[in-house]
Amino acid sequence: MSNPRENIIWHQATVTRARREQLNGHKSCVLWFTGLSGAGKSTLAHAVEERLHQLGYRTFVLDGDNVRHGLCSDLGFTESDRKENIRRIGEVAKLMMEAGLIVMTAFISPFRADREAVRNRMPHGDFLEIYCQASLEVCEARDVKGLYKRARAGEIKNYTGIDSPYEPPLKPELIVNTECLTLEESVGAVLRMLQERGVVQ
Repeated sequence: MSNPRENIIWHQATVTRARREQLNGHKSCVLWFTGLSGAGKSTLAHAVEERLHQLGYRTFVLDGDNVRHGLCSDLGFTESDRKENIRRIGEVAKLMMEAGLIVMTAFISPFRADREAVRNRMPHGDFLEIYCQASLEVCEARDVKGLYKRARAGEIKNYTGIDSPYEPPLKPELIVNTECLTLEESVGAVLRMLQERGVVQ
């Protein structure tokens, strides 16, 4: 039996990523915010997007909770489902980057190998890992959604930081200590990195 993939051919578009970037007036990339629940990933990603939008840059945030309402609504929180969740997000982020956008993803993405797999699917330098660094104690004290409390009570299984591990990045492009920095300072750190890398002016 023939492999159905043999009938799939990649179509080369005439409107390329480079032409889209030229039209937009800036480079595209993926900002991958990772960290424990409560570390401030979504808050920071949306604040960075707001600042970039005000400056005239084309952006989009892929947020963990939002994506699980649609694209990944069929997935649970087992290790294999989390792996597939991150794979799908990586593929969507790559497509949006090809569309010329500055794409921000806000996911715990607890496993180092899964994040590296996404990095390896993208051209060198286009995947910028941002580690929102905050201790479990601080994240648990914030417990914005009340999930740590439920996990401690045994109501939620495989919860990162409680009964499932979080593997911090070994060499992220940026570490933002969200325990110590204000939101404004954190946004400034991300924008400086983008400027240094020539993504924005």
